[in-house]
Amino acid sequence: MNNYEVRKLFPILDQEVNGHPLVYLDSAATSQKPVQVIEVLDEYYREYNSNVHRGVHTLGTRATDRYEAAREKVRKFINAASIEEIIFTRGTTTALNTVAISFGMENLREDDEIVISYMEHHSNIIPWQQLAKRTGARLKYLPLQEDGSISLEDARETISSKTKIVSIMYVSNVLGVINPIKELAKIAHENGAVMVVDGAQAAPHMKIDVRDLNCDFFAFSGHKMCGPTGIGVLYGKREHLEKMEPIEFGGEMIDFVGLQESTWKELPWKFEAGTPIIAGAIGLGAAIDFLNEIGPENILEHEHRLAAYALEKMSSIEGLTIYGPKEAENRVGVITFNLEDVHPHDVATVLDSEGIAIRAGHHCAQPLMKWLNVSSTARASFYLYNTEQDIDRLVDGLVKTKEYFTNVF
Repeated sequence: MNNYEVRKLFPILDQEVNGHPLVYLDSAATSQKPVQVIEVLDEYYREYNSNVHRGVHTLGTRATDRYEAAREKVRKFINAASIEEIIFTRGTTTALNTVAISFGMENLREDDEIVISYMEHHSNIIPWQQLAKRTGARLKYLPLQEDGSISLEDARETISSKTKIVSIMYVSNVLGVINPIKELAKIAHENGAVMVVDGAQAAPHMKIDVRDLNCDFFAFSGHKMCGPTGIGVLYGKREHLEKMEPIEFGGEMIDFVGLQESTWKELPWKFEAGTPIIAGAIGLGAAIDFLNEIGPENILEHEHRLAAYALEKMSSIEGLTIYGPKEAENRVGVITFNLEDVHPHDVATVLDSEGIAIRAGHHCAQPLMKWLNVSSTARASFYLYNTEQDIDRLVDGLVKTKEYFTNVF
């Protein structure tokens, strides 16, 4: 993978910010979009903008064909068994809420257990908190090892015969750690629980095979993997989805409407109420084509190389603390850190003055911040368009930040 050539495909990166060439290191929040995706979105709105599944005219047929073709691309991308298992949503958050409401409310009772971990994104915490409140179930947390990883021994001790749902992120948006989802799914199933996976930070960076993982549900977002905002996917095993009720009603999810009763269409459309996210789905399909052309294995290898380079360079800065695994092969291209005596927001502000975009705050992971014994952190996240020169700019910027606050205070 020649990522210098790849970088040229992202128009937004060819600009200056505050008088410096842009270095974008916030892809864990949202990735940038290649020209192939931008052109597909432009083509949809210019040439065949129309609703799907409704009209028999040419534009409607073309839009429907492209929309459903995108569903098949998603199916292949994650190796689902059929398109009936692919539900288009607004994003990971909507997908996880759908599982919590539709599956959870029907299948959980008082004293049942839901198991998550301390590293989870708020979107994979709050739906389960609400489900526990409504059903009387108990919410339990998997402990973390010193480097933020999950121990299978701890998982076996935490997941019990009372556990009905285990929901874990595949990749941490803070620590970058890659969790052993396949093994966790095995433990969950041995105890009669279903395995839900927050794949928002995994789908952009690595090969996904839901059948090999043997997870029951898998959620991810298009905007983190070179696709548009506002589009995501819920994968669910057909055996579960067929028994679940929709949580939104109206539009093309309806089969027949009577005065007192109505029936729903078959999978996957019964979960896609109203006008679906047509342009978003088509754009996600284009993003998948783009990522497949590069190769998920090449993307992960590139990120491991960048992470190793960044860990080495950043570790030389005195007073800088890095959180998460110390070995690059155990993480994706996410490095979260703090600079001694400098607030993360100040770090991000100084770096922005140098044209370097990073994230600062609690990263929608306040329980993890508490576990780390900090209120917030700074985070640099890399993707397929980043280079070692970007890392060098980051390190130089951090040195300048440290010198600035040392001299001021």
